[in-house]
Amino acid sequence: MSDYTLAELCICAGADIFRDEHPEVFATLIGLIPRLGGSLAKKSFLPGLMMSDGEFYFVDEPVPVGPRNGYTPKKEGRIGYERVFDLIPKGNRHAFVGPVQVDKYGQMNLSAIGDYANPKVTLLGVRGLPGNTVNNRTSMFFASHNKRALVEGEVDMVSGAGYNPARYPDGKYPPGLDIRQIITNLCVMDFEGPNHAVRVRSLHPGVSFDEVQDNTGFDLIKPEGLSETPAPTAEQLAIITQLDPHNKRASIFKDNPSGQRN
Repeated sequence: MSDYTLAELCICAGADIFRDEHPEVFATLIGLIPRLGGSLAKKSFLPGLMMSDGEFYFVDEPVPVGPRNGYTPKKEGRIGYERVFDLIPKGNRHAFVGPVQVDKYGQMNLSAIGDYANPKVTLLGVRGLPGNTVNNRTSMFFASHNKRALVEGEVDMVSGAGYNPARYPDGKYPPGLDIRQIITNLCVMDFEGPNHAVRVRSLHPGVSFDEVQDNTGFDLIKPEGLSETPAPTAEQLAIITQLDPHNKRASIFKDNPSGQRN
């Protein structure tokens, strides 16, 4: 397809993080792009993906975002907080989240910007990131790829665990630590470089590796044959329209740009 938006490109890239998942996995999807990405995966190729869509129940099909206009969610079972906390340590869960900072180790910050004793900005707190990161697979979305978000050194406050060896004196990572991918407005990255180094997995159309590196606070790995992020198919765009009938996705990026910068 040649007519798609950057938001739709990121939604499809978000769906792809579930390509190699267990056929029945519990997904926690925080934010519009993660939610629509997980929903697209469930509708397209992973019907066993279990999602609560922020409700108190599992659903047979993803609940469309925005006003429901008479739509009735197809409930399959209850998923209150007690059950969520039962599921977290079992490991079969993928959290797709939107922190405010990440560093080269995959450590995430959702708590405060600046010196923790005297922060410039206070945010949500660590929330569920500690339990998520030491027990479950974790991926991230950043709407703005810049050095304030992908930071040099460590994040200002480590809310979610990563691969920083200095944090593990015994040299052993938590057995459930598994940071998968980062999707931004410029590219898709993963942690498949040597010693979990951050690697650029694909570049969005019209974006160069140098631009990504210039907007990142740490060194990135450029693999041989670096590919372009796949364009959405007509089928995927049709499903996204069903999932987001009120076009909430148009508000993710300023002026709702095309997914093809050229």
